[in-house]
Amino acid sequence: MKLKLALALALAAMSAQAAEQAWLDKSLSADKRAELALNAMTQQEKLRWVLGHFGSDFGNKTRKHPAALPFSAGYIEGVPRLGLPALFETDAGLGVATQASKTPRERTSLPSGLATTASWDRALAYKGGAMIGAEARASGFNVMLAGGVNLLREPRNGRNFEYAGEDPLLAGVMVAEQVKGIQSNHIIATMKHFAVNNQETGRFVLDARIDDASNRMSDLLAFQLLMEQADPGSVMCSYNRLNGVYACENDYLLNQVLKNDWGYKGYVMTDWGATHSTVESANAGLDQQSGWEFDKSQYFGGALEEAVANGHVPQARLDNMVFRVLRAMFDKGVVDNPVAEGGNIDYAVHGQASRAGAEEGMVLLKNAGNVLPLKAGAKKIVVIGAHADVGVLAGGGSSLVYPVGGNAVPGIAPTSWPGPVMYHPSSPLKAIQALAPGASVSYHDGKDPAAAARAAADADVVLVFAQQWVGEALDAVSLSLPDNQDALVAAVAKANPKTVVVLETSGPVLMPWVDQAAGILQAWYPGTSGGEAIARVLFGEVNPSGHLPATFPASESQLPRPKLDGDPKNDTARFTVNYHEGAAVGYKWFDLKGLKPLFPFGHGLSYTQFAYSGLAATQKDGKLSLSFKVTNTGAVKGKDVPQLYVAPLNAQWEAPKRLAGWDKVELAPGESKQVSVSVDPRLLGVFDSKSKTWRIAKGGYKVLLAHDAADTKAASITVQLQQRTLNVNGK
Repeated sequence: MKLKLALALALAAMSAQAAEQAWLDKSLSADKRAELALNAMTQQEKLRWVLGHFGSDFGNKTRKHPAALPFSAGYIEGVPRLGLPALFETDAGLGVATQASKTPRERTSLPSGLATTASWDRALAYKGGAMIGAEARASGFNVMLAGGVNLLREPRNGRNFEYAGEDPLLAGVMVAEQVKGIQSNHIIATMKHFAVNNQETGRFVLDARIDDASNRMSDLLAFQLLMEQADPGSVMCSYNRLNGVYACENDYLLNQVLKNDWGYKGYVMTDWGATHSTVESANAGLDQQSGWEFDKSQYFGGALEEAVANGHVPQARLDNMVFRVLRAMFDKGVVDNPVAEGGNIDYAVHGQASRAGAEEGMVLLKNAGNVLPLKAGAKKIVVIGAHADVGVLAGGGSSLVYPVGGNAVPGIAPTSWPGPVMYHPSSPLKAIQALAPGASVSYHDGKDPAAAARAAADADVVLVFAQQWVGEALDAVSLSLPDNQDALVAAVAKANPKTVVVLETSGPVLMPWVDQAAGILQAWYPGTSGGEAIARVLFGEVNPSGHLPATFPASESQLPRPKLDGDPKNDTARFTVNYHEGAAVGYKWFDLKGLKPLFPFGHGLSYTQFAYSGLAATQKDGKLSLSFKVTNTGAVKGKDVPQLYVAPLNAQWEAPKRLAGWDKVELAPGESKQVSVSVDPRLLGVFDSKSKTWRIAKGGYKVLLAHDAADTKAASITVQLQQRTLNVNGK
């Protein structure tokens, strides 16, 4: 009897506790749960959610928060008495990163973001995000600072490799898939860097100038598409000013555009060191100060408490800040699925996933005389340059993932921030040797171009690896390859016409030797298994199917800003970057000005050929849908990326045409597939800032079915559109 009574009392106590903590009821909506949890908090508990701590020691300024995971990006205290866990943040994008440490976490790295986008493969982007999200969870993190979608306006930008190219549709859709993959692990992903954060030089002080309509049709459209399709739990505002106001205290960006116009329900965190005020930032829509140690003060600590007490920041604003954080935690499953360090990671399986991403994203730029794939009968292969004997290059900065097995080439300067310069220990040379067991495969470091040329002269084929290292806080000085590599390629190509160049670069580079090289493979920063991926593409184990997500200019004089704005040696003097090209970014600028690039946006060759036919259009309820047939007319299996562009015949756009859609299809020799693509109506209109509407003009529009943005033989049809006005969200 006593046992039954004790059990009854225990059950009653549990029931009472559950009733008291109703926010833990999974059947309730995220909004209701956040509301209930917020109402149960003290003022001090509320204030904890809006102040983030750095997850590592910060020089002599402070020691890391004792509860933060070692060498991590950040930590936000939870409220244990309410069953609300702390937030553990990891730098991200390509995988689980580690702050500077002698004992870093060794994790799997995806190829660069630009490489993933070059695949034009939505499913691949999702799988990559799911993989790095799983490693984040296994490492004890529930917030991943991944979701970078800043447009490639400036090809010298040191962080282009983290992002997704120059077109808002392509970038927004591809990063949305990665974010969905990350958040499938019940963790929060972060859309960043909001907004118009397009170069690293002067990033703390520059003032990006662009008009509202142009912004809404370019940089902001990429963010909007990402937000709509993936609903990231958080947004990170950027360092720069936008039209005179810091992004993290910018009412236009945070309140007007993000929260009011777009209806965003998550929370806004700062970049580390991007908070400059208390009252202005809070009232402008900032919800959380990140890594306060990077700022001049705990703006969202005691200062915010005082500002709320004296009414400069309304209590309702603080409550909304906390509500947004809590809502994201409930909505993404953070509360119901707590994380813990020490989870199992299958590095072999994840390495294969990274390799697949690298293979799909590599772009075959040139293949004269079908020099590729490499022939089985080759007796002598010479591999030259870029430490290809031991590894593949990675980009620098906060996104750097330390590889399992350590740095293949330690000690290259800079060895500290934004370094270390890292080579993943995936040797292209060894992978090439494994695929050519009957050949003599040798390596030359390429430091002496003349010696390299002599070594290459009698080879059946020469593979020159060329590289360009950049990173966060460090833009490329120019688009030319550094360290005399152009001279190396030219000398080798002159000595042996069967020279293939493999480029491991952040983004576009100049190629003064383009006419001399027989083949050019853009490998980007190819990640954990990049060496094997490169070899498999070179030998035809994988048919290349990547297409450029960015225009490769023939010279820097073709760019809207031939010279990079700002002084890399002076990061304190404020300056303005005038984005006078407006929404005409990348291929749109080249079209507008009639410029011929080195390689156009969307370009990519295959070991087979594809033909298009039957382009047709239908309209229903104001929605334009396009259909066509793709046929593999070659002799081997392959994947193609047919691209649809739309050009107005009567209306005035920022440029002659826009990317309106695409698909990626795999076909056996002789096989055909029917493809259908629905066009987002915003891509057919112009944004009107005064009314905050998208306006589609009545008239004819040419639809182009093309292999790339400069395809002169593209199939086309003309469609007639009626005048329409859509709201700010394209409805």
